[in-house]
Amino acid sequence: MPAKQVLSGRRPSSARPPARWRPVPKPKGPAGRGPLEQVRRTQRKLRRAWDRPLTAYYLIFGSALLITVLGLVMVYSASMIKALQLGLGDAYFFKKQFVAALLGTGLLLVASRMPVKLHRALSYPVLAATLFLMILVQVPGIGKSINGNQNWISLGGPFMLQPSEFGKLALILWGADLLARKGDKGLLSQWKHLLVPLVPVAFLLLGLIMLGGDMGTAMILGAILFGLLWLAGAPTRLFVGVLAFAGVIVAVLIRTSPHRMERLACLGATDPGKNDMCWQAVHGIYALASGGWFGSGLGASVEKWGQLPEAHTDFIFAITGEELGLAGTLSVLALFAALGYAGIRVAGRSEDSFVRYAAGGVTTWITAQAVINIGAVLGLLPIAGVPLPLFSYGGSALLPTMFAVGLLIAFAREEPAARAALAMRQPRFGWKRARLIGKSMRRRVSRRPSGER
Repeated sequence: MPAKQVLSGRRPSSARPPARWRPVPKPKGPAGRGPLEQVRRTQRKLRRAWDRPLTAYYLIFGSALLITVLGLVMVYSASMIKALQLGLGDAYFFKKQFVAALLGTGLLLVASRMPVKLHRALSYPVLAATLFLMILVQVPGIGKSINGNQNWISLGGPFMLQPSEFGKLALILWGADLLARKGDKGLLSQWKHLLVPLVPVAFLLLGLIMLGGDMGTAMILGAILFGLLWLAGAPTRLFVGVLAFAGVIVAVLIRTSPHRMERLACLGATDPGKNDMCWQAVHGIYALASGGWFGSGLGASVEKWGQLPEAHTDFIFAITGEELGLAGTLSVLALFAALGYAGIRVAGRSEDSFVRYAAGGVTTWITAQAVINIGAVLGLLPIAGVPLPLFSYGGSALLPTMFAVGLLIAFAREEPAARAALAMRQPRFGWKRARLIGKSMRRRVSRRPSGER
């Protein structure tokens, strides 16, 4: 190397640096850091997060809690004008719903801590009690009629009970236990054991509900029955036959009822029509349309000032869209999707047949009811008069639904990997562990020779 270059400290251009100085070339193409690789990396992270043992446990608990809390807020906002019009305090309906939510939280915690064997043992008592109450509804002087439906029992004062809401829970518990016992004996491959006595008991519940005129609850009960049969492995031709029979029955019931014919005629309506027969459906669309992206603000709804009937019950989703906008409604839909997806995971991963049937039945119940309610508000389905689960006003609907969520939480905890993960997260120095440490130290002291003490 020339002396001039040595003295200047510059390296000749032809000289290559040592290997440790050379920059590592960045990979190019699909294996590099391109957009496609970032998408794949995100998918792998989401898959790992989904495969964690406690994912379903946290999803069920968190989504149900958020839906209930947001529902309480919207019940207060949507019902205050109605309460003031009736001469009651603005928080009248909110207080009743809050008390029901507290009782439901207690039921959820109890159900989440109960062992599976106890849930199975309660299936027959719950079914018998529900049938008894549903029969009492039809007794004159005991049953009460609201909005043309004879489905209520007065508990004194402003408190009412709707036994048909508990019929959904009763059918799931009893049907899951029945199918599990028959499946353990290998009898579900025979049609008579698959259908009897599950279908006759379900039809008995459906008949008692239809006597009161509540077609919406009957549709939910039918969806639960189909879900249980599908989980039990019923053949496709059975579903086709039963669906055809059910379609004929529904068509006859709709055709023979002018009120139901009006609801069917209001599908996709944008005008109240003759005699304002589509008033509720159209004003539900008005509420959603006026919300925009982020809504008019909490409490600033216009439709709840007497324009939209049942604003705090069946059409609370419309008020949510008006006050919280598209962002609020999509958040509610995302929470229901997370709850349903977690329920499917619990049902799909369980090795216990009762857990699989019960978790699938609860997931079918909540998702089907949410789809029917939201579809009616959007004008895509006829108005069925069913509340939005965990969200709408109504203690009779909230209590069994929260108990059902507690079932899902209990089943999510029963997974072997989830049990191990929860055991590892127990506090290391709880009071039980402190007592055990104290006992072991006292034993060591007592075993020492007298000279060493």
